[in-house]
Amino acid sequence: MFRVAAASRRDREEPGWLRGAPPPHWVRWPPPALLFLICVIQLATPVTIDLSFLLAAVPPLAALSYGALATAVFGGTAVLLLQLPGFGLGRPGDSDLLTVAFVGLLSVVFAWVRSRRDAQLVTVRTVAEAAQFAVLPPLPERVGPLRCSGLYRAAQGGALVGGDLFDVRKGSVGVRALVGDVQGHGLAAVGTVAALLGAFREAVLDQPDLEGVAARLDRRLVVDSEESEHAELFATAVLLEFRDDASELRIVSCGHPPPLLLRGGRVEELTVAPGAPLGLGIAGVAPPEETSLVLKPGDRLLVVTDGVTEARNASGAFYPLTERVAVLCAEALDDPSALTSAVWQDLMRFCGGVGDDVALLAFSLDPAP
Repeated sequence: MFRVAAASRRDREEPGWLRGAPPPHWVRWPPPALLFLICVIQLATPVTIDLSFLLAAVPPLAALSYGALATAVFGGTAVLLLQLPGFGLGRPGDSDLLTVAFVGLLSVVFAWVRSRRDAQLVTVRTVAEAAQFAVLPPLPERVGPLRCSGLYRAAQGGALVGGDLFDVRKGSVGVRALVGDVQGHGLAAVGTVAALLGAFREAVLDQPDLEGVAARLDRRLVVDSEESEHAELFATAVLLEFRDDASELRIVSCGHPPPLLLRGGRVEELTVAPGAPLGLGIAGVAPPEETSLVLKPGDRLLVVTDGVTEARNASGAFYPLTERVAVLCAEALDDPSALTSAVWQDLMRFCGGVGDDVALLAFSLDPAP
C-alpha cells in the first residue's frame, strides 16, 4: 500500500535506467534476438560469413538485464555455436573461442555483481521511502466535512520529503491543517520538518486555539536551535482551523503566502494578519493574530509554499498563481486532487522545472456523505 502511495505522490518521471532505476523490459530482448539473427543469416546465406565477433556481444548484453545463471546460458550458447560442426560461423580459431569464453565469464561475474547491487538498491530505497512516509504520510481523501488533497515535490532528486510540509488532523474543535516551509530544502531539512510535524500533531489534540498551536511550533524550533551550536532554525507556516460544521475558517499566518479562496468561479487571495516566521521566539514577543472567515458550501481553498509563488520561467517572470488558478477553475476542477495536479502541470509548463521544494494543499467544502 505504501508503494502505491509513493507512486501517487511522485507523478514525476522515475530516475533513468542508468541512474539506478530497474532496466526497461526491452533490454531483455537483444541477446536472444541477436542469437536468432546470427542463426538465420548463417542458414539463409550460401556464402560463409564470419559472424563470430557478434557472438562476443551476446553475453555482455545479457548481463545488463539477466542474472548470472541466464547470462551463463547465453555465453555457453555463443561458445557452442562457434564449435558447432557444419554451422559455418566463419573459421574461428582458438583465440576467437577463448576470447568469447573469457568475455562470457566476465559477463557472468558482472551480472552477479549487478544483481546484488540491484537488490541492495531496492532494499535501501524501500527503507528510505518507509522512513520518509513516516515523516509525511499521504493525506486521506476526506477529513470530517472536508475533501482534501496534498501534492509534494522535493527539490532533491529521488527524495519524497524535503523542506516543505503539510498535514491535516481532526481535533476536539474541528479539523486543523498546517502548511509550512522550513529553512533550507532537500533532505538536509527533513529533521526540522519531522520536528514541526510532531509538534503540530501533539498541539492539535491539546491546544484550544491556533495561536497556541503556533506557539508550540515556535517553541519547538527555538529549543532545537538552542541545542545546536550553529543552528538558526526558522520556518514560515499557515495554520487553518475548520470548525466541526465547516461553516467557519480560522487562519493564522506566520510569514507564509496567504491561502487562495475559490468561490463561484472567482479566485481571491485571502487577507490575513501577517505574522513573523516560526522559530524567532514570537510566542512571547509578537504572537500571531487569528483571522476568521465564513465559508459556504462549494468553497475551495488552495495553500501553496513559495516553491510555487517564487518559481520563474526562462525570462525571469514569476509564476502568476492567482491568474492561472482562475483559468484552471474555469474548467470546473471541483476535485481537490485534480486541482493540485492541474496547478502542478501548469507550473511545469510555465517554468519547465523548479529548483525548490513544492507543496500544494487543496480543500473542498462538501457535506459529509
